[in-house]
Amino acid sequence: MFESIYETMITKLPTPIFDKLAIIGIGLIGSSLARALRTAGVVRQISLYDMREDVRVRASELQLGEVCGDIGTAVQNADCVIVCVPVGASEAVAKAIAPHLKAGALVSDVGSVKGAVEKLMRPHLPQNVEFIGGHPVAGTEYSGPDAGFATLFEGRWSILTPPENANQDYVNILKVLWESVGAKVELMTTEHHDLVLAITSHLPHLIAYTTVGTADNLAKVTESEVIQYSAGGFRDFTRLAASDPTMWRDVFLHNKDAVLEMLGRFSEDLSALQRAIRYGEGDVLFDHFTHTRAIRRSIVQVESVKE
Repeated sequence: MFESIYETMITKLPTPIFDKLAIIGIGLIGSSLARALRTAGVVRQISLYDMREDVRVRASELQLGEVCGDIGTAVQNADCVIVCVPVGASEAVAKAIAPHLKAGALVSDVGSVKGAVEKLMRPHLPQNVEFIGGHPVAGTEYSGPDAGFATLFEGRWSILTPPENANQDYVNILKVLWESVGAKVELMTTEHHDLVLAITSHLPHLIAYTTVGTADNLAKVTESEVIQYSAGGFRDFTRLAASDPTMWRDVFLHNKDAVLEMLGRFSEDLSALQRAIRYGEGDVLFDHFTHTRAIRRSIVQVESVKE
C-alpha cells in the first residue's frame, strides 16, 4: 500500500499523497495543518480527533475535516497520523491509537521536544508502523481550533528527526507533506534538535514568562504603568508569555537537561553583565552590545538570503 502511495507522490503534486490522514489534537497546529492540507489538496480525506468535546464541536462547525467522536475511528485505515498534542500527552495518545493503526502507517508528531517524545511514543506503537518525529517551528500565542490558519507554515522550518533505522521512503514522503504546506524541511537528530530549540525557543519563552512575573511582583510600578509605558519592547518581548501554559509546562519538564544547560550559560552571562553595570564598566557593556548586535544582524542576513 505504501509503495503505491509513494510512487504516486513522486509523480508530482497535487496528486494526493495520502488517501487518509488523521490529526490528533485540534489546537493551533492541528487546525492549521488541516486547513493547509485541504488548501494544498494533497490528502484525499482528513480525519480529526480531540479529547475535548467542545473542541470537536467547534472543529465540525469550522469544517476542518471529518471530526470523529473517538480516537480509534479517527486513525482507522489512516495512511498517516500526525499527533498534535502537548508533549506530556503523547504517551497516552500512542497507547490509545496503537490497536487501531493499520500496517504500514506513518506516525509523526509536532512536539517542540523530540527525544522525550520518541521515548514516550515509539515503545507503544506496533512494529509494523513507522514513527518519525517532527516539529514545525511555527506558531502564535493563540490556541484552539479558531486560532489556526492555512498559511501558518509558509516559509517556516519544519524539523524532522528520523531514527537511524528509519525507512528513507517514509522520511521522503513526510518531507514532501510539510513542503506541500509551504514549510522548509531540515533533518536533525533528536539530541541536536532539543539542544538547538532549548536556546532558540525554550529559553526565550522561559525568560519572557519570568519577565512578566517580575513586572507583576514589582509593587512600586503599577499595572497601568507597565501597560502604558511598555512601548514595543515589553509588549513584543513578552508576547511569548501569552503562549499555552500546558504546552510549555510539558516542554520544560521533558527537555529539562538541555534547558538547564542553556539556562546555566545564560545565568553566567547575565552575572557578567550585572557585574559590569554594578562597577560602571562602560567599555565592557559597549563591547558586549556591539558584539551581540553584529550577531543579530548576521542572523537576519542569513534568514533573508535563505528566503
